[in-house]
Amino acid sequence: MKKKKSLNKEAIPDLEEEEFEPQPGLLAIFSGLSGRMFGIVKFILGICFLPFVYAVTVSYLSEFRLIGKSFQDYFWSGGITLVLIYFFIWEPASLYSKGQRLLEFVFNFFRPLVKVAPYVLPVYAIILFAVYGLLSLFIKSAWLLRCTLFLLGFAMTLHIVYSAKTLRSKKNDFLKGNYIFGFSFIYILDLVLLSLFVSLMFAEFSFVDFFGSAFSLAKNIFASIFKQLFFPSS
Repeated sequence: MKKKKSLNKEAIPDLEEEEFEPQPGLLAIFSGLSGRMFGIVKFILGICFLPFVYAVTVSYLSEFRLIGKSFQDYFWSGGITLVLIYFFIWEPASLYSKGQRLLEFVFNFFRPLVKVAPYVLPVYAIILFAVYGLLSLFIKSAWLLRCTLFLLGFAMTLHIVYSAKTLRSKKNDFLKGNYIFGFSFIYILDLVLLSLFVSLMFAEFSFVDFFGSAFSLAKNIFASIFKQLFFPSS
């Protein structure tokens, strides 16, 4: 008796694999379009944040002038010291990275915050203010305020400079939307935190007045832009 020939499995086409074979070209196009659309949205939101950037800066400077010139000089000296060190002596990237890792450890219980918190929160400024709060319970001296302001200026400048550098170095940033949106948001939040810290250190600095003045100024800017765009002749 003749043996039946066995079917060659390799000769049978895999219809299911051919039918559901992914099309990388279409996926790449869709991913690129969605990325560009998201970049446009972030660019528009970043532009909308710019009036708030201006408003919080002007309001902070107006309130900060009330605390006295000697204290102001210590704060600005801290910021200038960081800039001089950065340009002429040493780039403190490792110092910034250690602060990021510390925040990643603190917010490890909530994964979404692990990616956002290191860029948004000025960890050294927060630690510095917490230490000042404890020391101020036992030490009542002007030198503690001056030293804290100097270090606060140094820490805030460190955070803002390296946050901007990190966001600027990201690739595939369509229209620089991620940079404009992200840095504007970080700058506004950091200045609000700084105003809160200074208001708790000095009675002359009013956080309520700062916030109200910033909101009013930003509202006037938006109202003026809206009027120029839609009612130019009025």
